[in-house]
Amino acid sequence: MPETSVSPTKAALPGSPVRVPRSLRGWAWASFVSQTLIIATGGAVRLTGSGLGCPSWPTCTPESLIPTEELSYHSLIEFGNRLMTGVVGIIALLVIILLVRSGVARARRDLWTLGVLIGAGIIAQAIVGGITVWTGLNPFIVGFHYVSSLLLVCVSAAFLLRMNEPGGARVLAVPRWYAGLAHLTTLVLAVSITFGVLTTGAGPHSGDAESGRNGFDASLWEHIHAWPGYALLALTVILVAIAAVSKLRTRGWGVALLLLQFVQVAVGLYQARNGLPPFAVGVHMVLAALTAAAMTLFILRMKRPVDAPAELAAGAESR
Repeated sequence: MPETSVSPTKAALPGSPVRVPRSLRGWAWASFVSQTLIIATGGAVRLTGSGLGCPSWPTCTPESLIPTEELSYHSLIEFGNRLMTGVVGIIALLVIILLVRSGVARARRDLWTLGVLIGAGIIAQAIVGGITVWTGLNPFIVGFHYVSSLLLVCVSAAFLLRMNEPGGARVLAVPRWYAGLAHLTTLVLAVSITFGVLTTGAGPHSGDAESGRNGFDASLWEHIHAWPGYALLALTVILVAIAAVSKLRTRGWGVALLLLQFVQVAVGLYQARNGLPPFAVGVHMVLAALTAAAMTLFILRMKRPVDAPAELAAGAESR
């Protein structure tokens, strides 16, 4: 089926259905997957002690753009993660180009904004990566670097959800008290992630044997990190139960969010009781990003398009 551009007339009608080309859909999914993968490769850099495998930035060494024979395998791991930044950047650029060429950018300002935000975020993230190297893997900068990547995963996930729903104004589709409880749950998730970053910054996986830690008591912070994690799980159980009983449009992503949290808690307990094995820590990092993405989609599902045609609205409710 040939791809269809959006006419200016259709673009001018708020809430009118807009056909998103298959190529744009594919690259949007590629953006989400690559944003998740770069967290995994970034974790590999840190967990293998390769954080300063390329001791300079933006080049690998002051004299060479790529790793040299004098450097160890750590440089290949670090340089591979830098190449992933180029991959996510190219994909984000392709998404922006397709948004413009298909006319979706004119008709769907929300998708255009999300696409540009991802592109700008990648540029900012690359700069933060350079600062991370320049500061010798300062644990607070490293933590900020991770959180920035996590946020890009959330924005990429939001793009995927919004491209499957009509544009235009949106209204709350759940009770206000339920929305308030959901936002409280999001805050608890943010606290849990923040405490997790601080806990990791106090632990043994610094990214390089010579880099410093944040000075916190890692054993104590493991427990502090667990408290909001359990609170998050309890709140999510309540949200999912209410959504199931009341048939709210959040129930699908609520179940996904709950399942991710159960796995995350299991991995967290495993790594804490087994001396923080690198692979488990890496899985924990990726799961945290996916949990945040699922929470983002859960929050977005609390609103529905105002001007969606009846058949589209019905379809959206069933998803």
